[in-house]
Amino acid sequence: MSAIELQQAQVHIQQKQVLKGIDLIIEQGDFVTLLGPSGCGKTTLLRTIAGLQKLNEGRIVIAGREVASGGTAFHMDPAKRGVSLVFQSYALWPHMTVFDNIAFGLQIRRLTKSEIRQRVMSSLEKMRIPELSDRYPGELSGGQQQRVAIARAIVTSPDILLLDEPLSNLDAKLRTEMRAELKRLHRELGTTIVYVTHDQHEAITLSTKVAVFFGGELVQLDTPRELYRHPRTLEVAEFIGSSDHPLNRIDGFARVIDQIGIVSTPLGDFRVEGDALEADRQVVLTLRPEDMALHEHPGERGFIPVRVTDVLSSGPESLVRVEAGDIALTARTLGDTDYAPGRMLYAAFREERINLYDQLTGHRLEAVLYSSQHVQWRNTTNENRFSLSC
Repeated sequence: MSAIELQQAQVHIQQKQVLKGIDLIIEQGDFVTLLGPSGCGKTTLLRTIAGLQKLNEGRIVIAGREVASGGTAFHMDPAKRGVSLVFQSYALWPHMTVFDNIAFGLQIRRLTKSEIRQRVMSSLEKMRIPELSDRYPGELSGGQQQRVAIARAIVTSPDILLLDEPLSNLDAKLRTEMRAELKRLHRELGTTIVYVTHDQHEAITLSTKVAVFFGGELVQLDTPRELYRHPRTLEVAEFIGSSDHPLNRIDGFARVIDQIGIVSTPLGDFRVEGDALEADRQVVLTLRPEDMALHEHPGERGFIPVRVTDVLSSGPESLVRVEAGDIALTARTLGDTDYAPGRMLYAAFREERINLYDQLTGHRLEAVLYSSQHVQWRNTTNENRFSLSC
């Protein structure tokens, strides 16, 4: 039985359709991140699951129970859905101690004092902050307040934990620490977690599955590895990954010559098998910076001469911007690389990591590229080109 199931979920806010027929199944024990740019509908979806936003069309089923139906206007009270929500703003009572903040929901349920204390202290132990029980929120750091908010959410042992950008107010160091804590908590509790963020790195590192949204629509639901390696659309490909590591894009044209699929690009002609054989079409090849290696010597064959334009070093890694003719590319290298602008290097691609997209529709083509080991450099009239011997 699935933890959460949404069937053609639609939500309208102020006569604007925010969610456009979402079909989504979240299995028990999954850590699913709702990822997308601001305004794509991910927070609205989380609030709709929690019961803070009413559904206009479709159904929501939690643990086998229907909790919302647009067709019948049924809307189950949030308190009865078996979910717990952690807000971005922490929402802690400033006049209550940490202990009382966490105990509040249990007191409403009229548990005994001994049971309340046992549960609260257990929750604090899980978040590794039992020493903060007698403090007030104003005496805590942002990271400590966030841990208290999560402790309050898990104290009732919810089947489902909903987190709305909980780390967005923390600095970089605390965000890294809290990511590790959330992964540990998920591993230890086995609770189904639905997490909202616009941070691609956060989604990739935390989740068992990532749901990508654009314009109120679910574009792709996949494991982090599959999402990163095989984005379903060009829009997803450009969004996934770090904004500091821009995707390499190379325009090309796919056609069939003597029953052999060929993609012609400014960097050469690649032999192709797959969807690209169906018809002549404009295509886009994409390659992530870490999948392009730079060498100081040309090697035997298959290396592309490039000229260094800039190096951006962050200590443990460097981004090297290069040009191959009129094509600008970025390679990611380990360590503090020191290449002077204008220096000539030789680039090699990991062909199995290249994705091919239809330029018109933006959809990924199930195609396999071959033969970069046969690329040969040649100069033609006033411009640099590549040719492939297939």
